[in-house]
Amino acid sequence: MEEIVVESLLRGSREAQIEAAIELSNLSRKQRQKVSERDIISPLLSMLQSQDSITTEVSLSALLSLAFGSERNKVRIVKAGAVQMLLEILQTESKMVIVELAMAFLLILSSCNRNKTKIASTKLIQLLVGLIGLDQLTVQAKLDGIATLHNLSTLQQIIPLVVSSGAPYALLQMINSCDKSSELAEKAASLLENIVHHSPESISGIGGAIEVLVETIEEGSGQCKEHAVGILLGVCSFDRETNRGMILREGVMPGLLQVSVDGTRRGKEMARELLLLLRDCSGYVIKDKQSKIEIVEQIMREIDQEGERIPGTMLKLVEEMISKLST
Repeated sequence: MEEIVVESLLRGSREAQIEAAIELSNLSRKQRQKVSERDIISPLLSMLQSQDSITTEVSLSALLSLAFGSERNKVRIVKAGAVQMLLEILQTESKMVIVELAMAFLLILSSCNRNKTKIASTKLIQLLVGLIGLDQLTVQAKLDGIATLHNLSTLQQIIPLVVSSGAPYALLQMINSCDKSSELAEKAASLLENIVHHSPESISGIGGAIEVLVETIEEGSGQCKEHAVGILLGVCSFDRETNRGMILREGVMPGLLQVSVDGTRRGKEMARELLLLLRDCSGYVIKDKQSKIEIVEQIMREIDQEGERIPGTMLKLVEEMISKLST
């Protein structure tokens, strides 16, 4: 069967190539690895440029199956010029199944470290940032697009390209518009946290950014809250003088105190660190019950001074947070 697939792809008619590409996707992983040594990537890429949507679709599926689980094939495919072809497909294609396959294929290719710089050297990052904001794009395609950007941003030298493409704004818009407990919000917040970790100034000047993040702390899933706290911690650590007041004025304290008590393990740690930055409790040494009460009173006074009053039901959270800071 492998020999028929190879011969059809290399020398067959277009119909035979289509059948071979379909059959290739159905081969076992071991069989695919065997036929990939026979220079079948070139004819598959040639099919990828077809004006016929069926040919494009089956060649995408076949190439994706070759790339899956094989770092060597991922490198070969990118070296053969696949990224530019995918760029053209995503710029012009209207058939959603092909767009989804192209996004999934890019995700697989971007998972290989040797491909990341080459992918980033094209206009692909800017295109992906634009695509993930489109209402007509499926959730899965958006998830794949975000994951591709995440893969690329693991290389620190690529992060400025991600920032300059407008990714922080696009991700904030996505978090703001979707269900904050959804996987889409979680993945968008995770990528934004990674960007802010390396480029904390990247969300400065984006109107409503702090408000969106505070809402995410209040309404998001556990993971989403964790990422939102991490983002605010990053921007506050970077420029406490400027950002402390902005964060407090958006009413962050109730949600932040809640995360400090019952969030994820990482979320709790970051929430308590951010609370200390916001309330400047770092100079206090907690020695006994009386000193804890004094710190609670100090926090409440600072809350009032910032114009943000915490409901009485939150006082227990404040006390609990202070208690955990002393352990």
